[in-house]
Amino acid sequence: MADPHVVVLSSLFPSERQPMAGLFVRERMFRVGAQLPLAVVAPTPWFPLQGLLRRVRPGFRPGAPRHETQRGFDVWYPRFLSVPGVLKRFDGWLMALGALPALWRLRRAGRLDLIDAHFGYPDGHAATLLGRWLGVPVAITLRGTEPRQARDAVLRRRLRTALVRATRVFAVSESLRQVALGLGIAADKVRVVGNGVDLHRFRALPRAQARHALGLGLDAPVLVSVGGLVERKGFHRVIELLPALRQRHPGLVYLVVGGPGPEGDMSEALHRQVQAAGLEDTVRFLGPLAPDQLGGPLSAADVFVLATRNEGWANVFLEAMACGLPVVTTAVGGNAEVVCRPELGSVVPFGDAAALQQAIGDALARRWDAAAIRRHAEANGWERRVAELVAELRALHERRPACKAHGQAACP
Repeated sequence: MADPHVVVLSSLFPSERQPMAGLFVRERMFRVGAQLPLAVVAPTPWFPLQGLLRRVRPGFRPGAPRHETQRGFDVWYPRFLSVPGVLKRFDGWLMALGALPALWRLRRAGRLDLIDAHFGYPDGHAATLLGRWLGVPVAITLRGTEPRQARDAVLRRRLRTALVRATRVFAVSESLRQVALGLGIAADKVRVVGNGVDLHRFRALPRAQARHALGLGLDAPVLVSVGGLVERKGFHRVIELLPALRQRHPGLVYLVVGGPGPEGDMSEALHRQVQAAGLEDTVRFLGPLAPDQLGGPLSAADVFVLATRNEGWANVFLEAMACGLPVVTTAVGGNAEVVCRPELGSVVPFGDAAALQQAIGDALARRWDAAAIRRHAEANGWERRVAELVAELRALHERRPACKAHGQAACP
C-alpha cells in the first residue's frame, strides 16, 4: 500500500506574519513530512471588527496569507469566524467549516488520506468533523491546553467528543495522557510520543565566544529563559526574585529571549517591572530569536529557568539540555517528565516563590556535568520520535480498507 497523504490541521502554525507561532508543531510534522507526503491547513481565527481591535492591541490576530510554501510543503491559512472571548463552544464547528474547502480540494487531488490535528479543542474537534465529512481517519495530538479545557463544563464535552471520535490520540507527555484517560478514553487508544530536539542545531558553543558575542563577563553568573512574553511563561516570576538572588550571586545577569505570542504580550509590563526594581543592569531583553540563533544565549548561560504555569512538553528544555544547561522549572504539565532526574535540574511547586528562589540559587552555585545533561537530550532526539509517528500514521492508513469493509468511512 502506498504511503498516506497526511494533512496537518493546526490553528497554531508559523507564517510570514507570525514566524514564531507554533514552531513546535512545524518542527515535529515537517520531519514526518520527510518520510510521508504532507500538507498543512492552518485555520486562522477572524471576525469582522478585529481590525479595530488592532488599533488598541497592535499584535492582536495579525492574520496570515492565503498560502505559503515552507521548506517545500504547502501551507494554507483559511479563515474561520471566531469572536474573542465568546461563543468558544462553537469554535470547533466554525473551524471545520472554514477549513472544509481547502481539505475538500486536497481530497479531490488525492492529497488527503488522513488528518493529523494538534490540540484537542478546537482543532481536534474540527478535525473529527472533517474526518466524518470527508471519510478519512483522524489523529489528535494533545499539547497542553487540554487540562484547562477538561475543567470547563462546556469545553470538556467538546474535548471528550473529539477524543472519542478520533482514530488515534497522541499525547506529548504522560500527564496529558492521563487527562485523556480521565475523560474516559480507552487506554489503548492514547499513546505518548513526546517532542524531540534537533541535536545538530542545538549544541554548546565555546563559552567564551558565546559570552563575548553578548558582552558578558566570563565569570558572571547567567540565567536564561526562552519563550513567548506571556503570563503563562512566568518571566515576571523570575524577575521578582532577582534582587535576592543578586545578593547571593553578585553580578547576576538574566537573559530574556522571546517576544509577543498568540496568548498576548507582556513586554511593556516586564520592562516596567525591571525599571521599578532597578534591575536594568541585570535583565537583558534579547527579543525573539529564530531557532538557529538560540545556541548563543543558551551556550552563554549557566542555568535555564522557566517559571511556567502550564506546559505540555516544553521543547525548549531539551534544547537547553542539548547545550549542556541544567533546567529549573515548575511542577506543572509534563515538566517533571523532561527534567526527570536531579542531575538534569530541579522541579519546584508552582507558586512557591521561596522554593523557586532556592532552586535557582542552588543551581547557580552547583557544578553540573554538562556532558551527562547533553546525553539526556541525545536520548530524546527527533529520529526516534519521528519513526514512532510515521509507523503509527501508516498503521492508521492501512486499517482503512478493513474499516470500509465493515461499512465505516473512517475508523472510530
